[in-house]
Formats: sequence, structure tokens, C-alpha cells
Amino acid sequence: MPISFSQIPEGFRIPLYYVEVDPSKAGLPINRMPALIVGIKIAAGNAPADVPTPIASQAQADRAFGQGSELSCMTRAFLANNFAQELWCLPVAEGTTAATGTITVATPPTDAGTLHLYIGGYHVPVGVAATDTVAIVAASIKSAIAAMPNLPVVGGTVTAGACPITCKWKGVTGNDIVLSDNYYGRVGGEIMPPGLTLTYTKMASGAGVPSFTNAISNLGEQEAEFVALGYTDSTSLTAWETEYGFSDTGRWGWMRQHFGHIFAARRGGSPSIPDAYADLLTNFAGSRNSAQLSVLALEQTVQSPVFEWAAAYCAKAARALSNDPARPLQTLNLNSMIPAPGQDRFLLTELNSLSKAGLATQRTLQDGVPKIARESTTATVNLYGMSDDAYELVTTLATLARVLRNQRQAITSKFPRHKLADDGTRFGPGQAIVTPKSIKAELLAQYRIDEFQGLVENATAFKNNLIVERDVNDPNRLNVLYPPDLVNQLRIFAVLAQFRLQYDRGVDIEIVGAGVPAPAVAGI
Repeated sequence: MPISFSQIPEGFRIPLYYVEVDPSKAGLPINRMPALIVGIKIAAGNAPADVPTPIASQAQADRAFGQGSELSCMTRAFLANNFAQELWCLPVAEGTTAATGTITVATPPTDAGTLHLYIGGYHVPVGVAATDTVAIVAASIKSAIAAMPNLPVVGGTVTAGACPITCKWKGVTGNDIVLSDNYYGRVGGEIMPPGLTLTYTKMASGAGVPSFTNAISNLGEQEAEFVALGYTDSTSLTAWETEYGFSDTGRWGWMRQHFGHIFAARRGGSPSIPDAYADLLTNFAGSRNSAQLSVLALEQTVQSPVFEWAAAYCAKAARALSNDPARPLQTLNLNSMIPAPGQDRFLLTELNSLSKAGLATQRTLQDGVPKIARESTTATVNLYGMSDDAYELVTTLATLARVLRNQRQAITSKFPRHKLADDGTRFGPGQAIVTPKSIKAELLAQYRIDEFQGLVENATAFKNNLIVERDVNDPNRLNVLYPPDLVNQLRIFAVLAQFRLQYDRGVDIEIVGAGVPAPAVAGI
């Protein structure tokens, strides 16, 4: 019986018709590619800490993690950029101390108007009357904050025109919440009421970084293709880089094969180096070298907090890479993010240097919406510390993951219980047997499919370099040298505009409108 059946036994004698269904040649790869947001929950949330929770709406996030919590705010930023992705959230316990700041009304208004506060990038309008005192305005600020429960802060007891501001969770990320006013200025119709002046004590003193050990352990083998992480301290990044690394136990390692990417953001500027560009290059660039990690560089005066930028960046990357992992992310909008004022934005030369240093970049043009400029990873050097651009871009691993998943699906579906023989073995048709040549043909066919889908190129070179052989020490094992040429992206369009004021009349030219060459000039 040359045909290999998996279920119908050879010695069965009872008539008549029996059919065994085999889907091995029919299936196509389906990749869920869920996203994961990691952040702090507060006591008001009912979800357990360190346990992944599926989220489909902002209302669910508010109930699970507490309205205005770090994780709730990150979910809002994510959904503003990607509403269709399968989304999970991983809530972690808060730190030790909550960040605090103060909005102080220095002088009262002399005329009525609207104070346009911005707290963590959220617009908080406050109506004031001409007769309001500093205490009344401060109380109005507190009331306006209380009326917006989605804010990441609460207002405290007003004293002498000062309204204390406290982050809803304990931890260092509360320090990144910006307090400001009239961001859009006169052009946007935001003008300070006459006479009214405010002073700000920036958010500070927030302390504590979550421990991700239990959270990562509880994630287990659950798929999480795109991770939004609001922390860029060494301890946090090391934990997630290890989980997503190439080691035996990493998600990109040979045993687990989950793959995936980590997206974060970092604001430039520090007490030691106030300039955002210099601080990012000096205090962060070069400190990481992970192909799976992409950190978005931000100006010091961006209004939205870094944890929301990380969520927005992850969301837009997930949306695009799920559709096509090989297309560049440049020009994709980071919706709901409030960028730095025009005068503070990175220059092109600064963006270029940040990209070379392993930081992802963003730009804001005339429409006022920040856009991804280049999705760089932190991987810039090889094992010997020499410059290496193999993993420079997020699209490289994203494309490779898609190609490997396609190949894995084809092999595991078509050859789940096959025998292995040498090339040239004369076995009957229908036998569940593979040889190195038949597997090589399958890999070539799959490569052509990937080429058609725009994931790879140069099929001839791939064929010439592909090696499939039986292991010399294990007759049950096939070894494959798989050399795909990943498709690249159009990132630079360079033009040498070699203009003339007048072409030499002695050169053959076409007579305008005649469609025929002009007569040759004598002597030419």
C-alpha cells in the first residue's frame, strides 16, 4: 500500500466507503500578532497585578486598571492609533512615592476669559471671571481637574492661590507629566485672560520602578508581538530585552520562536545636561544594543508623557507591520500626541545623528501632528563593539519573522509525520517520505510565494545559496542553510539636479511638436 494513511487501518475489512481528511496542503498561515501594553494600575482597578488582561475598549481599561492610571492612559493613546489590534495589558504594581507639583495663581484676572491648562498633554479649560481672586481661580483649577477623571493627576487642598497636583500612581513616570498652559497660543485661540498669571512647580519626587519579574513570568508562552513599555531605565530594559532576546530562553531564541518587538520612548534633557539632543546622545545612546528594542527620541518640551508616546508608537507600528512587515513606518501619524513647540523641535541634523546612535525619531510638520521619521532599533554594534547595521531597523526583524513563520507553517503542515530518505530513493507515489531535494523544492516554492508578497527578492541567488542536507551524525535530522534576501525600503531619494540655462545648439535635439530629430548641424 504505497499511499500513506494516518487513520484508516490497513487490515480493516468492513465495507464500503471510508474517507480520511488531510488538510496538509490547504492551510495558509494566520498570524494573530497581539499587542501588549505594560504599565502601572492603581487601587481603583479591579484587575490583578502581573496577570495579562485582554482589553477591547477604553471603558474596560478604566475599570480594570483605574481611570487615569498609567496603564489606562497608555491604552487611550494606543487605541487612538490602532483600534483593531488584538490588545492585552499587563498591569504591574506601583512604585514607592507619587510625583507632585503645584499650579500657583500669582495674580488675579482683570477680565473674564478661559484659562487653557495642559496637564500631561490633556486640555483642561478653566473659566474665570473678572472678579475672581487668586483663591477662586485656584479652586476653579481644582474643580476642573476633578471634572476630568481620565487625567493622570488629582488636585489637592488649595492654599493661598496654590493648587497642589499629585500623580494618581506612585512611581518615576509621574515626574514626566508636564504642567503648562495655552499650548496653541493666539493662533489656536488660547490666550491668557488679562491680568491672570500662573507659576508652575514641575512634577517631581516620584520614585520607584515596577519589578517586571513576576509579570514576565506570568506572561509565559502567550504571544505578544508588539510591546509598549513606558520605562527606559537599565533594569527594566534588561528584563524585557532578555525575554525577547536571541538566547536559548528568549522569544527570538530557537526553542521558543515567538519573536516580537519592544517599543519605548525617552524624553531628552536632564539636570546635568538640559539640552535634549545632547542629553540623549550622552546619557542614553549607546547604552543599549538590542535588535528587538526601539526607543523613540523626544524633545524636552513635548507635552504628552513618555509612557503615552511609547503606546502610540507601538500601536502605529503594530498596525502597519501587521499589514506588511517590510514597509517603512516613516510618515505614520502618532495621533493624540502633543509635540514640542516649533522652536524646540529637533533639527534634521540632530535627527540624523540620533538615528545613527540607535534612537528612533519623530518629526512634526505643518499639520502639527508628530510622525514617525525612522524606526531605528538600539542595535548599532556587533559582538566586538564594531559598527554593524544588520539589525538597524524594526522592519528587518519584522520581515524576517513573517518569512520564518510562513516557512514554519508550510513545513509543519505539509510534513508533520513524514519519513526521511536520501535523494534518489525509489519510493512509491503517495508515500509520506521526504528527501533533501524535496524539502529544498518546498523551500524554493515558499520563497517564491514570499517574493510575490513583497517580503524577499533575488530568488536565483537564494536558490544557489540554499543548502539542505541530512545530518551526518543523526539520520533523522535535516539541516538547512536558509539565506533569504529580505526586501529593502525606499528611504532616500537622491537627485543630482544638473541643470542648464541652454543646451548646446550643436547637440541633436527634437523639434518641438514635430516628433522627429532636428537636422544635424554642419560640422557635427
